[in-house]
Amino acid sequence: MKNLRFVLFTLTVLLVASAAQAQQTKVKANVPFDFVVGDSAYTAGEYILKSTSASGVPIRIDNTQEAETGIVLSNACASSSPSVTTKLVFHRMGDHYFLYQIWTEGNASGRQFPMSRTELQLAQNHENPELVIVAANISR
Repeated sequence: MKNLRFVLFTLTVLLVASAAQAQQTKVKANVPFDFVVGDSAYTAGEYILKSTSASGVPIRIDNTQEAETGIVLSNACASSSPSVTTKLVFHRMGDHYFLYQIWTEGNASGRQFPMSRTELQLAQNHENPELVIVAANISR
């Protein structure tokens, strides 16, 4: 009987852990400026960003007001404490904005995007990025 309880407990822990790993990203935000993600440019507007697979790696970016859509690969990132708010974090270099990270409220893990060619060129010119945060909402 003890062995059965141990097996059931172990399975429960594994299921909970795998569900946490497969956490989906789906946020909605009004971005007040044009921005770049990867090598694609997006105009200011309302966007929904969501995972397209259980891995969370590909993120689909949809402009809710126009037919602007794109898919970009992302990497996992982590913080020592859960995010207090749902937000998009941008790097600003001069007049250019680059989507850097997505965080959802209550999670210590987020999604981070690789630097675009333009961002790399600006960084080589010794421009230090300024972090710009845009409030977002968890979308269902």
